[in-house]
Amino acid sequence: MKRFLLLLLLVPAWLFQLSAQEGKPAANTLFEKGVSLFFAAKPKESVAAFDQLIALVPDAKPQLWQRGLALYYAGDFKGGREQFEVHQTVNGNDVENAAWHFLCIAKGEGVEAARKVFIPIEGDSRIPMKEVHELFAGKGSEEAVLKAAEEGEGERLRNHRCYAHLYLGLYFEATGDDVKAKAHMLKAAKDYSMDHYMGRVAQVHVKLRGWE
Repeated sequence: MKRFLLLLLLVPAWLFQLSAQEGKPAANTLFEKGVSLFFAAKPKESVAAFDQLIALVPDAKPQLWQRGLALYYAGDFKGGREQFEVHQTVNGNDVENAAWHFLCIAKGEGVEAARKVFIPIEGDSRIPMKEVHELFAGKGSEEAVLKAAEEGEGERLRNHRCYAHLYLGLYFEATGDDVKAKAHMLKAAKDYSMDHYMGRVAQVHVKLRGWE
């Protein structure tokens, strides 16, 4: 029941609206399938479900950052880059989109190539996104991200730490430091685990890398 409720909450309002306009309620089911397959660490199958959704509702594509994550883990870095670029047109102030765009290019073409086209972001006030953006841009540091995350208490603090270690893990994997990548990602997936989408991404990551 908890898993069902999580998936239901993840279905975005825009998809309900588009589906109703197009008369294609199956789009909601395909979205849920794509998410469920991703959380089951089946990124290729997840991409296939999201592609079916786009075939039904082409206007949904720019919104589907979830598809970009699945493409990244499926190893389709070119496709992931394109998905995050089109998502930027509808969500222009999200550091996470810039980070995943960077990650796709870094994996496919190298870190320097990724930095040359790194997406500038302003207005993302979430902790510790400013420091994450500076890190990926080559202007920040691991220490700055961790320091920024130490704000708040309880679940709020846990969430900040989860995000910090998730993006540090992703960054170090992209830059070739597998030891740090693993250490940070395990913290995000286990020590500071969160049951939201990006918290689940950390858990999928360690499963796919065999770090459990």
